[in-house]
Amino acid sequence: MICVAVTYVVKEGREQDAIAYFRDLIPATRAEPGCRMYLVHRSTTDPRRFFLYEQYDDQAALDAHRAALHFAQYVTNGLIPLLESRTPELYEPLEV
Repeated sequence: MICVAVTYVVKEGREQDAIAYFRDLIPATRAEPGCRMYLVHRSTTDPRRFFLYEQYDDQAALDAHRAALHFAQYVTNGLIPLLESRTPELYEPLEV
């Protein structure tokens, strides 16, 4: 399994636009075969800050997500132009 944690900070005044893209992106991503979890959170103290937590079966599933048409539509061509910053991190679970 591979986990992705991403923090997005959208430009001031673009919060509702970002929410609209997320509303379309969430169900499309959750329907992907290798997606285990896809959650989008909004900060309670900074309405421009969003945190995404994602889990995929493996790197191939994450690659498929990033290659999906809905990713291009809602992220590459939708959310990215609205962003002030984007900070992604990849994680693997510890086997204990």
